[in-house]
Amino acid sequence: MDNKQTPVIIYPDFEKLKTDVEKLRTELTMLFLERDDLLYQECKNIEMAYMLAVGGLEFKAYEFECAILRLKRKVELIKAKKNRQEKIDISIIEETLNTEFAEYQAKMNEQVNKMNAALERSHGQMLTNEETREMKKLYRSVVKAMHPDLHPDLSEARIRLFHNAVEAYEHGDLNGLRIISEMVIKPELPDVKSDGLATLVKEKERLTKLLQSIKDRISEIKSEYPYTMKSFLQKPDQIKARKAELEENIKQLGGVLAAYKEKVVEMMR
Repeated sequence: MDNKQTPVIIYPDFEKLKTDVEKLRTELTMLFLERDDLLYQECKNIEMAYMLAVGGLEFKAYEFECAILRLKRKVELIKAKKNRQEKIDISIIEETLNTEFAEYQAKMNEQVNKMNAALERSHGQMLTNEETREMKKLYRSVVKAMHPDLHPDLSEARIRLFHNAVEAYEHGDLNGLRIISEMVIKPELPDVKSDGLATLVKEKERLTKLLQSIKDRISEIKSEYPYTMKSFLQKPDQIKARKAELEENIKQLGGVLAAYKEKVVEMMR
């Protein structure tokens, strides 16, 4: 009678797939770090420098332009009332203008918020080079261990912990990142089993698609404001020229604004 032996199942591609997935995770970790460094550090610093350099003048010029457009529209509304020989109620006209120019006001408020953020960031405590290196290293380990895109099966509690890590990185909270990093446990890839190979194949496909999307996002960030202002900020002559241009523009806009104000006064006499 022949001895029955348990068949040995060999997965020749399993270890290669496992290695491929690990490499993808490592590459994605570095790309996540690059993207987040662009979003939460470099771009914020670029915008801070830009706002402090010329942002105030740009806001003033835009404010003048909005005021001129509003007065121009006010003149049109008053003129229409006069042509129809209707009573002119300035309060009603102002309500109409508030509605029509709500979008302009929202944009001005947005610029004020950007300036406040720049001022607050400029007054914040700066990390030393050593602390910055430590923060990036800690954040990289946190991203690799529990980024939701790398580990779709994370619990809600760990996803919340990861979001706290992102916030700590954004605000330069080194101690917060240290605490979160100590809690991180690296998830293991599946062992060789009946569904292990299929799991790795699907994971490799998912990570490969994710890799390209993150690369595209990084390229997008580098093609948009505020990153596009980086080269401008490195050229003092261009900053000086832009400030002179804005100051001259503001001066001219001030004259136009005064003329429209006088016209409104004349129309109401």
